[in-house]
Amino acid sequence: MLPIIEVNNLYKKYRIGEKQSYYSFRDTLADLTKLPFRQKAKSNKGEFWALKDISFKVMPGEVIGIIGRNGAGKSTLLKILSRITPPTNGEIILRGRVASLLEVGTGFSQELTGRENIYLNGAILGMKRAEINDKSDEIVEFAEVSKFLDTPVKFYSSGMYMRLAFAIAAHLEPEILLVDEVLAVGDIEFQKKCLGKMGDVAKAGRTVLFVSHNMNAISTLVNNCIFLREGAIAEIGKKDVVINKYLEETFKEKEKLIYRDKPSTNLPKITRVQLNTSEPNNYHVNSKPLEIEVDFTLPKKIRKNCITLLIRDKRGIACLDFSYFDSNFLCSDIGTYTLICKFPKFRLYMGKYHVNVYFTEPPGGEFFQLLENVCPFEVIMHGKSRGDWEWQPFTTTYIEDYSSGNLYNKYMI
Repeated sequence: MLPIIEVNNLYKKYRIGEKQSYYSFRDTLADLTKLPFRQKAKSNKGEFWALKDISFKVMPGEVIGIIGRNGAGKSTLLKILSRITPPTNGEIILRGRVASLLEVGTGFSQELTGRENIYLNGAILGMKRAEINDKSDEIVEFAEVSKFLDTPVKFYSSGMYMRLAFAIAAHLEPEILLVDEVLAVGDIEFQKKCLGKMGDVAKAGRTVLFVSHNMNAISTLVNNCIFLREGAIAEIGKKDVVINKYLEETFKEKEKLIYRDKPSTNLPKITRVQLNTSEPNNYHVNSKPLEIEVDFTLPKKIRKNCITLLIRDKRGIACLDFSYFDSNFLCSDIGTYTLICKFPKFRLYMGKYHVNVYFTEPPGGEFFQLLENVCPFEVIMHGKSRGDWEWQPFTTTYIEDYSSGNLYNKYMI
């Protein structure tokens, strides 16, 4: 069986400062008229390679996730596959009809109504009118735009626009579906519908390339992943391996259990976050004691303070959060303080985690600082099975005040 998508030695170069537009015949004519005057201007502009030597194959029916940091080349790759922008070098072979949902505005004619755009997109995919008729009711019902179906889409809100665009792309049954950050627009219910529909598309045997920063959605929908780093393929293969590599690289700058920073001279600031696990090398045995220490400095008097610790898993899902509210004004004057949070029995599922720390005044007050992805650690079972866990609730036992040393052990769990 031949691959439905083949990408060989693909390169894409942009010129910094040069306006990039969707390529059309009008653009080609405009470029030709500017050509005699362009050489000198080009010499003052740098070159930027958005994609470098990209090669991969996708078999029919595969669902591939494309991940990477902002600017890694994910959207550029999908635009080239959609024939919106041409590559600088390389070869692309597509053996099937392609539908894409890349950004609001792509693929729609602004002057046409929602109904007319459904038929336009179907015609572009090579579908007969009878085939589009069979799907039109499903598209309208999914998009929830029946009231505005005969209104030009230029009057649609971004949410209506995206709902209709996704419904068209997912329901007109192309062999290849390219989706870029569809979850970035729309409410929670629409996002759930999108994920459910993409799951149905995958089960129907169609090929899907899905770009997203939502690792939970990626791990749920795809079989394999491509990890792009600075325009090149950093890893390709099974989703768990690729996602783990991406997350490890994302957090590698903060791999230590201790976060340190210099005190600010004019703003309240966290200067140290330290995680004390039960084992060395960032490992913690499930149900063993665990401590988190937070140092913060107050260069000026504040109303009160609130420190929130949020523990997330490797996919960014919140697993545990708790907050300390300084209701007794213990830490409102100028000085340096330490908050120590103790868990006599800290329990989480086996896996990798990290800590986010929020430093604010109580709700409605000033926001001071957010530290993300600090103090990564891994929970292990140490020979125990899940059936051996003894679940007990956390209890607050006491608050201690070491005011003479300007050090507070404020919260013990």
